[in-house]
Amino acid sequence: MRVVLLGTAAGGGVPQWNCVCDRCVDVRQGRLPARTQEAVAISGNSQDWWLLNASPDIRAQLLGTPALQPGPGPRDTPVRGVLLTDAELDHVLGLTILRGAGLIGYATPPVLAALESALPLRGLLDRYQPWTWREGFDGIELTGGLRVTGLPVGAKAPKYVASPEPDDRWVSALRIEDPATGGSMAYSPCLAQWPDGLDDLLSGTDCALLDGTFFDATELGAAVGQQDSGQSRMGHLPVSGPGGTLAALARHPDLRKIYTHLNNTNPLLDPLSDARARVERAGVEVLTDGAEFAV
Repeated sequence: MRVVLLGTAAGGGVPQWNCVCDRCVDVRQGRLPARTQEAVAISGNSQDWWLLNASPDIRAQLLGTPALQPGPGPRDTPVRGVLLTDAELDHVLGLTILRGAGLIGYATPPVLAALESALPLRGLLDRYQPWTWREGFDGIELTGGLRVTGLPVGAKAPKYVASPEPDDRWVSALRIEDPATGGSMAYSPCLAQWPDGLDDLLSGTDCALLDGTFFDATELGAAVGQQDSGQSRMGHLPVSGPGGTLAALARHPDLRKIYTHLNNTNPLLDPLSDARARVERAGVEVLTDGAEFAV
């Protein structure tokens, strides 16, 4: 299975358009590379490609990835569809760029409902060229030979959904397997907590691409000059701390571990930071946009 990290930043990218935090300034002044909003492309045969989430930056991400270039026909594309792990704006607004392609979309029932009513992107896409929408992830066999299973990991609905029904399927983690090679990858870019079942999902996989939004639980509050105790106000489990993802990942020493969905305030963006040194000593990687690897 080929994996391309199309984007590795949290919502707004790095730098954010209206931010002068240290990391955003470093990017504007050329000291750190810019990052687009998080999305991934996967393929089991290097011909049929599937997107994991569709960020608002998807046009630039597709154009910048050689394997995803169109052709040979005037409207042919190697992109077959999109798997949405949630309904957050930074993971679904890219669907508008994909209009006219008639792709396949996979998502859980609350996510599909949100895109039908609260943010009616499904109807919008169908007026250009109808999409095929499929509910849930378990037992999926993607064109190109990949298999997918899902795990509900969060009940956080997007802010644009008024009075959402309680449902732990608002956010999902995915396990993607390549039966031809035996390789497998876990993907969970948004984790508000470490849920039951996630250790089992990671067990036996070769690689995990996980939520690295905030290094510290109080990081965002400190950046905007507000008090923030315990878990971050944005609903992401921090990397550090006794209940953070770094401690949880220590239970999986043989797993290749990669952080993604990095917020602009996160010191992990700086390869010379103490935070980056700490996670690298623990065997966790922080890769750049466009990084590609095989599983």
